[in-house]
Amino acid sequence: MSSIDPVCGMKVEPAKAAGSSVYQGKTYHFCSRHCLLAFKADPAKYAAKEKPVVPPAAEYTCPMHPEVRSDRPGNCPKCGMALVPMAGAEEDNAELRDMTRRFWVGVVFSIPLIFIAMAPYLGIMEPLGLSPRTRAYVEFVLGTPVVLWSGWPFFRKFALSLKNRSPNMYTLIGLGVALAYIFSVAAVFAPGLFPAEFRMHGGEEVGAYFEAAAVIVTLVLLGEVMQLRALGQTSQAIKQLLALAPNTALRVEADGREVEVPLSEVQVGDRLRVRPGEKVPIDGVCLEGASNVDESMITGEPVPVPKKAGNRVTGATINGKGTLVIRAERVGSDTLLAQIVHMVAQAQRTRAPVQRLADLVAAYFVQTVIAIAVLTAIVWGIFGPSPALTYAVVNAVAVLIIACPCAVGLATPISITVAMGQGALNGILFRNAEAVEKLRDVNTLVVDKTGTLTLGRPQLVALAVEKGMNEDEALRVIASLERASEHPLAQAIVKGAEDRGISLQPVENFDSVTGQGVQGVVGGRKVAVGSRRFMERFGAMPEALAGKADSLRTQGKTAMFAAVDGRVAAVIGVADPIKDTTPEAVQALKAQGVTIVMLSGDSRATAEAVGRQLGIDEVIGEVLPEQKVEKVKALQAGGRFVAMAGDGINDAPALAQAHVGIAMGTGTDVAIESAGVTLVKGDLRGIAKAIRLSHATMRNVKQNLFFAFVYNALGVPIAAGVLYPVFGLLLSPIFAGAAMAMSSVSVVSNALRLRRTRL
Repeated sequence: MSSIDPVCGMKVEPAKAAGSSVYQGKTYHFCSRHCLLAFKADPAKYAAKEKPVVPPAAEYTCPMHPEVRSDRPGNCPKCGMALVPMAGAEEDNAELRDMTRRFWVGVVFSIPLIFIAMAPYLGIMEPLGLSPRTRAYVEFVLGTPVVLWSGWPFFRKFALSLKNRSPNMYTLIGLGVALAYIFSVAAVFAPGLFPAEFRMHGGEEVGAYFEAAAVIVTLVLLGEVMQLRALGQTSQAIKQLLALAPNTALRVEADGREVEVPLSEVQVGDRLRVRPGEKVPIDGVCLEGASNVDESMITGEPVPVPKKAGNRVTGATINGKGTLVIRAERVGSDTLLAQIVHMVAQAQRTRAPVQRLADLVAAYFVQTVIAIAVLTAIVWGIFGPSPALTYAVVNAVAVLIIACPCAVGLATPISITVAMGQGALNGILFRNAEAVEKLRDVNTLVVDKTGTLTLGRPQLVALAVEKGMNEDEALRVIASLERASEHPLAQAIVKGAEDRGISLQPVENFDSVTGQGVQGVVGGRKVAVGSRRFMERFGAMPEALAGKADSLRTQGKTAMFAAVDGRVAAVIGVADPIKDTTPEAVQALKAQGVTIVMLSGDSRATAEAVGRQLGIDEVIGEVLPEQKVEKVKALQAGGRFVAMAGDGINDAPALAQAHVGIAMGTGTDVAIESAGVTLVKGDLRGIAKAIRLSHATMRNVKQNLFFAFVYNALGVPIAAGVLYPVFGLLLSPIFAGAAMAMSSVSVVSNALRLRRTRL
């Protein structure tokens, strides 16, 4: 279990503690060496105190303006929207509950208000005995709670927009509703203040518009409620990921007992039993048993993966019919699932470059709309029919309400959020919104052969030796030398020797020559293994061995040479099997118009053989690791938009140079910090899926921007009254509010369609 650092009060996992100290029979764990030294200086002082756990500070951000950060809940100073936690989905949406409550209050009061306002036109008020003055008082009583209580959040955000000098959608809503309500209150309680131009058809009454103010507030609340519900659905992917983890684990104690414990109590090194059909609780390695594990919730691939002793397992995957005993290696926030959830939550709060267009428009939009509303009021006040000034106020309010730019602000972030969630459910992790946008422009994909096109687990397939040398003895000294190397090809040779039952010997004076080979002394014999260029220092190459090497390369195998006691004596053939999914992935990428370029450190003959087998467009062999960056730069200089797929660690410079870096990984070794896109499973088909998702997302963003702008482009002129001179049509503020609400709903609904995109 975790403990509390007695100095600073932070929660500490014992396995990760910077140090520990025993005082009066009790062990204390410390988060840093500083706390450890402070405790040792005066243990009695700190041991006597019970420090509370200091939780990490929460961080909140705005869905529309991710650059806005706060350590507490509140409203965005730019757009007025409620800030949401960055850690992930929020189960208890207090803002949604509050807005829903205010909406229903608005509905209850607005329905009779509309009836009373419309009744005179239907000849109903006279039988009820309500005079115009009494009717105005009743409208005031019904409309005031809606405007002042239900609409209070809008007025608060309106005031914040003025205080922060950041006009936004609530500036227009607050200004429009306040103008309609104040005008109506004055018309009811002080009609004598108004000149004749405000009076209805030459009478004594001044028109009141409580129903317009109340219905606008109610409709805007309806839009807010629907928008908040939809925004909650965009976090569905994170909720689904969080729900994958089991709550408990079956721990095998030292005495053999099996105890069910909360997942939070599982420590690194614990032995856990996973029964048939259960979820794997944490990331670890199999110790006993064999089974097939469904990893589709992490990788997006439906085929179960066989697991046995020595294989790694990932938390939240589902065990098949067998029983496994595993050793916990990563727990809590270190598990792959926790990293995925964190990465998706962080990435969803980033901004895509395309959003700059929307931001640029929105920056000037509110001021422009206010200017249009003022101009509308002036024109109607001078040239409008009687009562001209009343028409001026009503149409200005309609312009302010219908032009609310909330749909414009939502157009991009809502689509990006949904897309990242869908990507996570399919094993595709985007580091930021920029990667989502850039991926659609990729026309060239640079891939490393080993581990990307192939399994990355080379196997010894051939060994030819000079006459007079024993094959097993040659393999013994070669494998003994290679055991000191960490290169995958070296490990393949070592495993090949072990599979043949050959015992290995210690190596002395081991030396590695980067990009060429290794050398050392084994059993008193000087041994060297490496490329043909490396062998040039050991004399002439036997023709038989050179011919055997050429034959291996034409088959797509890697050929290496070995020299013993200063003479080239053997050729070793190693093959890295191509992944079963690679041919399908290559065809899918080519169908999308992507040119594939394979870089390989192997000889040209070997690389070209693999390229021919897969139908790859361009193959470049004998590339050293440091040369990959230059190859990527050369492609970019030729006008290519390049994505680079590699292991995310050795290829880091090339990944950074490419327009889009794609880290290929498997299981818990995925390098999520190395590239803009990370594929949980090292499968090229994931790149094809990611490109399809990018195209679908950016198409969806463009649709959203169209919906948002078309509402404003058509609505503002109509609300200003351009149709009145020809058709005698005016847009009521009530209908303006409905149109504004529907613009946001249409944008959000369209973005949610991405959840049904087939990848």
